[in-house]
Formats: sequence, C-alpha cells, structure tokens
Amino acid sequence: MRPTMRLTTLLALSGAALLAAPAAQAALIKIKIENLAPTNGTLFTPLWVGVHDGSFDLFDAGAPASAQLERLAEDGNPGPLGTLFSSGMQGVIFGPGIGAGSPPIFGPGGSGEIVLDLGTGATDLYLSFASMLLPSNDAFFGNGNPTAYKVRDGSNVSAQSIVILGSQIYDAGTEVNTEAAADTPVLGQMVADTGTAEGGVVALHGGFIPGGPILTAFPNADFTANGYQVARITVTEVPEPGTLALLAGGLGMAGWMRRKRKVSAPM
Repeated sequence: MRPTMRLTTLLALSGAALLAAPAAQAALIKIKIENLAPTNGTLFTPLWVGVHDGSFDLFDAGAPASAQLERLAEDGNPGPLGTLFSSGMQGVIFGPGIGAGSPPIFGPGGSGEIVLDLGTGATDLYLSFASMLLPSNDAFFGNGNPTAYKVRDGSNVSAQSIVILGSQIYDAGTEVNTEAAADTPVLGQMVADTGTAEGGVVALHGGFIPGGPILTAFPNADFTANGYQVARITVTEVPEPGTLALLAGGLGMAGWMRRKRKVSAPM
C-alpha cells in the first residue's frame, strides 16, 4: 500500500472510530466535588460516591444510622460504607488537604474529581454520596432518597449540578455534640470513635453551639446562616460530546485536504 493510501485509510478509520466513540464513552462519568464555604467556614472529609440501580438506601431520616454511616459521620471513614455497598460502581474523592501534612480533606475552595465507568448496558442508574462535615461530632451530608439523582437515563448520561446547602446538613444521632476537642475531628481528636454515644436517629442538624468551640475556631462555619452553601457536586459525561465532534471533524477535514492535494498534483 502506498504511503498516501495508508494515510487516507488511517484517517478514515480514525474518523470512524471517533464518530462511534460517543456511544462507547457515554459509559464514563466525571464526578467533581467543590467546597463552597467561605474562608474559616466548614470543611468536609473525602466524599464517598456510589452509582446503583436505585435500590441502595444510604439512610432514612428519623431512623438510626447504620454502623457504616456512623463511622463516616463520626470519623470521616468511608471504608465500612464502601464494604456495605456491594453492587454497582463506587469510589472515594480525596481532597487537596488544608495545608502541608494535613489529611486529604476539603477546605474552602478545595475540589477533587473521579471518573467512574457505568458499563455499556442501557439502564437507569442513580447516585448516592456521603461526607462528614468538619469540625463536628457526627454531622454529615448525603442523600437519603436513593433515586433523587439519576446519572444515566437509559443510554444517556444525565449531566447535573447539585448544590449542598447548610439546611441539608444531617446529624447522625450517633454521638453527643459536645464539641469537645478530644472527640471532635480538626479541633483536636486524635483517636477515632472516642465521643459519647448518643443512640439517637438521623435528623437535620440544628447547628453548632453559639459561641462554642467550633464557631470560635471557625467563625464562618455557621451553616445555619441563610443561603449558606457547603458544597457543589457536578456530574458530566466523559469525554464531552462536543469534544468528540470537534476531533472527528478535524480528522475528516485532514482527510479532505489530503485528497484535494492528491487530485491537484501534477501528472
């Protein structure tokens, strides 16, 4: 095969592969998390995310938290929750930390992302997520409704932006909100699961103690303030369809230009 024919064939095959790519690549989604709190505001631990068929119930308001959710809400540990999630796709999005040598948590302005492969089947899929709010004894955010956020509608990815407000912060009801440094992460807790057991139920959080240790150390962490934004979770398709179209169009133009030069070449 002559070089010119090899190039034309390669361009044609590459173009065809890219034009077919959206159907294959639609199985990939990027999940990004951002901390929207102001300086000296709330922080949060690495975000656990799971994609499922709608049957995974993370928690129910008014009912006791699972032992796995307790470990996340009290200690920021997503491991037990990941073990509980036995089907579907899952991952943990780690933060950039809040300083040299700090754990991988999200401070104000911090962000991170992960890509999950949803597979090739045309089915409806939903997103669940959870993260511990810091500093706190057992505050967290997550979705108790397993079908609240559809990330794939049949064969199509459902791009979306989810803003977590302060009014959506939950109290796991598993540890008394003493705000004591010894049992409050970031304030001074050094050993996991050292707080006072509460034996309560999951409920919307009433906020930190006015003038207490948390708001003294983090004066802008009053998430009960009107309009307080804690985080934003963004779901997008990877790669973006527009990018694929541009790449495919570029290869098509390159092939056309090559053919044009060949036709106009002297005999």
